[in-house]
Amino acid sequence: MNEKKEIVRKGYDKIAREYQAYRHTFDNAEVLKEFSSHLSKSARILDAGCGAGIPFARLLFQLGFEVVGVDFSANMLRLAKKSVPEAALIKGDMTRLGFRDNSFDGLVALYSIIHIPREMHASLYQSFHRILKPGGLMLVCLGSDEWEGEDEYFGARMFWSEYSLKEALQMVKSAGIRLLSGKHLIIGKERHYWIIARNHKDDPK
Repeated sequence: MNEKKEIVRKGYDKIAREYQAYRHTFDNAEVLKEFSSHLSKSARILDAGCGAGIPFARLLFQLGFEVVGVDFSANMLRLAKKSVPEAALIKGDMTRLGFRDNSFDGLVALYSIIHIPREMHASLYQSFHRILKPGGLMLVCLGSDEWEGEDEYFGARMFWSEYSLKEALQMVKSAGIRLLSGKHLIIGKERHYWIIARNHKDDPK
């Protein structure tokens, strides 16, 4: 595994319980409701980098969707299986998604892309484009500033990697995913740029 990603995996294995308790305090219901309003009740949703399943996978299940979660932290997945036993949870690397083309009606990647090395971001969005159905919906949150480095996070070594917002949005567009809405939100004292975008296939990028 890429050394940078391994820092993230080990970090989240170490802080899984602390992180679950912290993220549980965030009120993300409104942005998920906005996302879900564009989807049918029978939609199949991928939570890429699902972590401990709180709050996103659980909220998505409570909204009536079929939820599939992927994360490479074993300790996070153990917690997710307790929090969202109804979801299909898979241990795996979200940069190497092996799902068939057109597998999902929707996809969320929340607080996860910011941990992936920047050189992998373009191929990540292309992968999202591939596994989303035509017209499928994507919800992601991004950083606002270009930065890459390590820091301490809940007492663990952690890696972060972000493009500028302009570059990140261009990558999304180049992958064939069209922006529906984008806005800065402060949730739980953290500021991220949240986008909802629709997947397009067989049309010019």
